[in-house]
Order: sequence, then C-alpha cells, then structure tokens
Amino acid sequence: MTRFAPANATELAATVSWAAAESQSLEIVAGGSKRGFGRPVQAAHTLDVGALRGVTDYDAAELVLSARAATPMAEIGALLAEQRQMLAFEPPDWSGLLGAAPGRQTLGGVIACNLAGPRRVRAGATRDHFLGFAAVNGWGDAWKAGGTVVKNVTGYDLCKLQAGAHGTLSVLTDLSVRVLPLPETSCSLLLGGLSDAEAIRTLSRALNTPHEVSGACHLPEAAAARSGVAEVAGLGASVSALRLEGPAPSVAARLSALEALLGGGVCLPAEGSAALWNEIAAVQPLLSSTSSVVWRVCTAPAGSPALLARLRGTWPQAEAFYDWGGGLLWLSVEAPGDDGGAATVRAAITGGHATLVRASEALRHAVAVFEPEAPPLAALSRRVKDSFDPRRILNPGRMRIGT
Repeated sequence: MTRFAPANATELAATVSWAAAESQSLEIVAGGSKRGFGRPVQAAHTLDVGALRGVTDYDAAELVLSARAATPMAEIGALLAEQRQMLAFEPPDWSGLLGAAPGRQTLGGVIACNLAGPRRVRAGATRDHFLGFAAVNGWGDAWKAGGTVVKNVTGYDLCKLQAGAHGTLSVLTDLSVRVLPLPETSCSLLLGGLSDAEAIRTLSRALNTPHEVSGACHLPEAAAARSGVAEVAGLGASVSALRLEGPAPSVAARLSALEALLGGGVCLPAEGSAALWNEIAAVQPLLSSTSSVVWRVCTAPAGSPALLARLRGTWPQAEAFYDWGGGLLWLSVEAPGDDGGAATVRAAITGGHATLVRASEALRHAVAVFEPEAPPLAALSRRVKDSFDPRRILNPGRMRIGT
C-alpha cells in the first residue's frame, strides 16, 4: 500500500488520474476522525489530503466562509468566534463516540458525512448550508459547482449530492459554506420526570409554537444521570430540554411563554445550556460503555417511544435518548448478536431508517451500515456512481459494496 500526500489540488488530480488509469483504489483521509464511521474502505492505497488546509476567504459581512477541505473544524470555529458567527448546523464532534483523537475533524469530513447537530430541527441539515465546492472526480478531472452566494443558478444542486456521499463520488478540495451570527444569549428549559411518550408529545408541542425552539431532546433517567451538567444530573429523573436562542429580551419572553404553556420547568442559563447541547451533539449520554454497538435511528417523532419499547422487548437493558424532538433516536446495545442487531432494529422501524454508527471493524464490514436501498433507488445510486467514479476507485465499499 502506498500513501499519496499531494501538496495541492493539481497534484491530487494527477494522483487520481493515475489511479483511474491503473484501476488502483484509494482511501481518502485527512483528519481521520471518521474512519470508524461507515463500512471499512477496501482500498489498495491511501490518499492523504491533509495538506489541503486553510481558510481561503472569509467575508463576515456576507456571511460566507471558504476553506480547503482538510481545514480543521477547530480552526474554523475559532475564526468564526472572533466575529461572533457560527456554522448554524452545529457540526457534532463524534471523536469520543468513534474512539478517534479529539480535535481532528475537518470541514471536508463534516460535509462529506452530512453531519448536523441538535440545531438541525431549526437550521436544517449540513447540505442546506453548503454553497459551493471544487473537487476531483474518479476520472481525475477537476471540477466545481455552486458558488459563494446563497442563490446560485447552476442547474443541478450538486452540493446536496456530494454532502453525505462519504467521499465515494469525488475528492472535495475547496468548500464554501454559509455562516450565521452567534445568538446574543441562550438558555434551556428543563422538564423533569416525564415518560418517553409524554416527553415527545411535549417536545412536539413546543416545536410547533412560534417560540423558535432551536433544540429539543429527551434524556431518560439513566442518560440524564450521566450528564456533566449538574442541573441535569441533579434532577434525579428523566430530563426533557428545550433550547431558546437570540436577543436577551426575546429569549426571556419566549422562556416565560413556554413555562406558562408547559406548566413550569427549570431554566438552565447560557453556560450550562451550551454544555448540555455539546453533550447531546457528541452523543455523550451513551458513552458509558466503549464496547456497546450504537445505532442512529431517524423516524417520525410520534412513533419513536413505541419503537424504543419494541426494541427493549429484545434488549431490556438497551440505553437510549432522543434528539430532534424525537425524530432522532440514539440506541446503545451490549452484545446485540452476530449482525449487530441490524435485523431487529430495521424490522422494528415502521417509517424511517437506521445507521450503524459504532461497531467493530469486522461487524461494519459484515452488515449493512447504512439503510439498504430499495431496488429502484439502488439502480439510481449506481448510475450516479457511474457518472462520477466509474472505476470504483474512491473510498470503495465505504457506504455499500460496489460503491
């Protein structure tokens, strides 16, 4: 195995062009923080794009940042903080979940995996903030799409196609994303002691008000007890949390309105609120065991408590918590079986999809990490792959066999 480390996009294109001509497959790496997410890549060589880093343009007034793909998220976060701005999709750091070194994730990795945090219920997905990019496809051709403004008339929205492709369609080299102002202040309303079903109904009710809730999660008692936020762990019960952000007078007024609507609660001030939502984004409530298999299940919020109840019929000791108002269920299971619980989890879902996020390399190689595609969608995915990487040299097998 050879490790290629191109110094710039031109050298990268030449490397990929050689690989395509010789039918030599490549695993694309930069920070390496997400190598444990997805199926293990079966590649002959490594393409290290770590040299393609650095912010290339940042126009705070226009709310746009451009950077090379391997730019560390820590560097971007620090730069944005100086201007009191942020990436609204709240990219989560899963280093603890995936057993990776902290602080290694890059902008390209976040975009390629389309990872968004708790604010997704209000701000949308990562792909919704992805404005433009330059890349190299599986032929070795450099190409680009989109731009640096929110409205681009460019035909097909190829940003949304590349976000979530896990590097199987192109090697991203340069990226442009939309940024937004940091809220002046924030707080969270904590409600203790609700059952899962009661909590999800309450979260849904709050999200459907005009009070601009930007985070809605429910931690069953065991998960809440593991929080590092004293106000959360100290309740000694399940905790449902609703986040409010914005100008201080607005946050205070919306907090009062929610308290009146929901019958009270405990206000968690800005510092504690930020710590809580960082824990939720990092899946901290499920990190008590490093040996468990962790599933990420997206489903209709109203049905998520019943889904968890069905799963606990098989695994009574399963740990779980809810994000996105119940639309995202995180599930941790010890010794789920030879298939990591794939058959059980997917059979229990009546609408939605499940992703195996944490498991051994052997298990991720043996089972479908991502939701299996219906035949028509699988055929479409193959045609897309044929257009961008017909030789199957880019991150082969990362998402599915043959992709």
